[in-house]
Amino acid sequence: MNNRLPPAWAKHLKTQPAAKTASSKAAPPTIKPQPGPSRAQADDMLLRQAYELQKAERLPEAEELCFRVLARTPNHPLAYYILGTLGVGHDDEKALRYLARAVGEEPQNPYYHLTLGEVYLKLSEFTPAISHIQHALELKPDLVEALCALGDAYNAFDKGEMALPLFEKALKINPDHPLARMGLPHALTSLGRMDEAAVHLKEAIDQRISVPVAYNALVHTRKFTEEPPELAAILTELRKQEHGSEGAQQLHHAAGKVFNDLRRHKEAMDHFKAGNQAGRKFDLENYRLWVDAMIETFTPELVASKAAHGNPSELPVFVVGMPRSGTTLAEQICASHPNVHGAGELSKLRRIANGIGLGYASSENLHEAITSTTAELSGMLAAEHLAYLRERAPNALRVVDKMPHNFELIGLIGILFPNARIIHCRRDAIDNCISCFILKFTDAHSYSTDLETLGLYYREYDRLIRHWNKVLPGRIFENRYETLIENQEEQSRRLIDYLGLPWDDACLRFFDRDGPVNTYSKWQVRQPIYKSSVKRWKNYESEIQPLIEALGDLAEI
Repeated sequence: MNNRLPPAWAKHLKTQPAAKTASSKAAPPTIKPQPGPSRAQADDMLLRQAYELQKAERLPEAEELCFRVLARTPNHPLAYYILGTLGVGHDDEKALRYLARAVGEEPQNPYYHLTLGEVYLKLSEFTPAISHIQHALELKPDLVEALCALGDAYNAFDKGEMALPLFEKALKINPDHPLARMGLPHALTSLGRMDEAAVHLKEAIDQRISVPVAYNALVHTRKFTEEPPELAAILTELRKQEHGSEGAQQLHHAAGKVFNDLRRHKEAMDHFKAGNQAGRKFDLENYRLWVDAMIETFTPELVASKAAHGNPSELPVFVVGMPRSGTTLAEQICASHPNVHGAGELSKLRRIANGIGLGYASSENLHEAITSTTAELSGMLAAEHLAYLRERAPNALRVVDKMPHNFELIGLIGILFPNARIIHCRRDAIDNCISCFILKFTDAHSYSTDLETLGLYYREYDRLIRHWNKVLPGRIFENRYETLIENQEEQSRRLIDYLGLPWDDACLRFFDRDGPVNTYSKWQVRQPIYKSSVKRWKNYESEIQPLIEALGDLAEI
């Protein structure tokens, strides 16, 4: 879903009735002035202006127009809806509130249900997401955006096979719809069906649908050992002006991926750098202040005292670490055990943290937020989280949440779930950072678009992890990527033993495991373990000095 505008919004706007004009048979203007617009017409004009302001990213002005409409016409459903879309990607909790109000005021509007479902999906709240998207389809069975959103929801909810027919149906309704064209190959790749996905991606490219995204997805369906015809085509597309900044980023990363596979490292790094240049700048100083506040707030004494009121369940397992540190590999090994369910990357814990005031913008109030958390609130939050995990795997003994950035919230995990397992994945710092730099991440990972910033961010991550090991001594299992690569069985056995489960040989064949994988590692985890990614940074050494200098003593030269 687009961070600013849900895909159904523009189409929804076109369905709104145009303001009625006075009949030409009314009294002549020379005798009587033409009446002004009715309140409904005026509201409609204001909301259309709000929509245009939203497209121009003038969000406060758009919000103000919506409030003006609500002041004139309380409970106006479209005003609530636009306010909800303004919150998407900025304040998702506020988005949920306004969109729920829109649905309540106009429950037969499929677009309202669809967008509300999409926000729930963004927050990993799969049950309400699926419910609202299904309701949108009951109201409008041919709504392609809803078919694709439901496919995405099933894919994320470990029901990938249920997603495929939805995308196929969407393509029958509209063969040129970008969401359907890209959604089907995405579902196929998450299930490991790379060759089929490649066929659909090539069709999208041939039909000039989402060309940059399609090329970037296509080159990640396989590893290249000789130069493919796609490389020349990607370089040709880069010379065109039609793709804009975002499209150019996708194409540069696609070209970089192919050059990297071909071991043409200088050319690869040139494209990765070009692809990252337009990325959003990361506020490193603000992040440092937040890390400072977390370290000052979550002392060993505070966590121990609060943990006394936590939930004793052993169900949750949190796999954390920097992105590209081996988190997906660790999850897949654990999830290959018959008593373990791999739930993928869940944003539930982050939502809890934000809800109690531990967000990045709350550095000054972190201490008050956590000290004022009562035993009753902790118990309620933990119970709600466990019910959420149980919903995904009712019979599992362990459920793995592998959201890497939960490394920031280990103190909260220790409070809510004193018996939860925490697996911290660590990798050679330079290799880890390079692996982040060469991928086209979302804006949430804007720290990875600049080599120096990335190295300094890694130091903050390392500083926080060292603190958590002091807060929870002996509680966090450190899964070193290079150790796992060097001796897969020995380290895998340690992982399963840490989970408190008997060994199962299925854990050695994690790459044969069924079920969707929805991370950047979805090609790699379908392969047996390989060693070529260890010390890969040496291929780029002359190109990455700002990163190495920023890492300082953490760089293992």
